[in-house]
Amino acid sequence: MPFAGAIFDWDGVVVNSSKIHEESWEILARENNLPLPPEHFALGFGKRNQVIIPEILQWTEDSSTIERWSSRKECIYRSIASKKGIPIVPGIKALLLNLKEKRIPCVVGTSTERNNVLLAFKQHNLEAFFCGIVSSEDVTRGKPDPEVFHKAARVMQQKPGNCVVFEDSLHGLQAARSGGMKAVGITTTNSKDSLLEAGAEIVVDEMSELDEDRLSKLFQ
Repeated sequence: MPFAGAIFDWDGVVVNSSKIHEESWEILARENNLPLPPEHFALGFGKRNQVIIPEILQWTEDSSTIERWSSRKECIYRSIASKKGIPIVPGIKALLLNLKEKRIPCVVGTSTERNNVLLAFKQHNLEAFFCGIVSSEDVTRGKPDPEVFHKAARVMQQKPGNCVVFEDSLHGLQAARSGGMKAVGITTTNSKDSLLEAGAEIVVDEMSELDEDRLSKLFQ
């Protein structure tokens, strides 16, 4: 099966937004006088707010409150990101340009909200590199379930086995492998060893280490 589609997680893969997300959770907690458990951010990284709030933060199991707090957290994120700007992952534009030149379609597959992605698209002129977005609003099962990546493959009209997923989270790599896809890990969030253990076939420190030729060799 040839390399025919690229699926990019968002936070930690295309943009370095973790500090903004962490600050957003801290502000939300202060606004509502809620505790933040130790290591909450690392435990929740790559998961949907609908899992983070009841299961990791253990703030509430009331669905309407979960949605209200989730919406507020993302509004805080976009407010901070609009003022400070969202840092981009080094080397990502060069990789996206290479894939575009080689006519490999690219889709975003992420646990974050669509509007967060669109904000960074605008800040970094990224929209032309992607043929679609599958975000938290489009799935009912979060990573490590492969639903988000299977939907991303369908956007490109490709079979999962022809796709490469780029991930920095362990949940995301597990989702990619269980979904029958090749997986590339980037060390923006986790160590090389932990990414390999989660299923990454290639691990890089910089996106500039990758191109279409190296990725195609995963399918040989």
